[in-house]
Amino acid sequence: QVRLIESGGGLVQAGGSLRLSCSASGRTFSDFGMGWFRQAPGKEREFVSTINWSSTFTLYADSVKGRFTISRDNAENTVFLQMDSLRPEDTAVYYCASRDFRGASRYSYEYTYWGQGTQVTVSS
Repeated sequence: QVRLIESGGGLVQAGGSLRLSCSASGRTFSDFGMGWFRQAPGKEREFVSTINWSSTFTLYADSVKGRFTISRDNAENTVFLQMDSLRPEDTAVYYCASRDFRGASRYSYEYTYWGQGTQVTVSS
């Protein structure tokens, strides 16, 4: 059974930083593309960032480009999201997700497994 567990969320002031982690288990982590999505209250889930199996390709939403960095450690079965220069509009529940393919994707329907999410709140 594939499990994804996010951690690292919390409350931070605008301009601050957080580092989210997503620990995966249940299958060979290094074979699959991973992504981060977020959902703010009253809004639909949206794409944040994605990374392919070998870390040779990454993609970011325009809203986070230059502020967030996705990375992965295949030896530790973990994907990270470093979030800098946080803004109040970044407040959301952040989810990590795993594909059944090696490539990255910005589309939520191309992900098979999802974590439970971690809350990020940015105060102004």
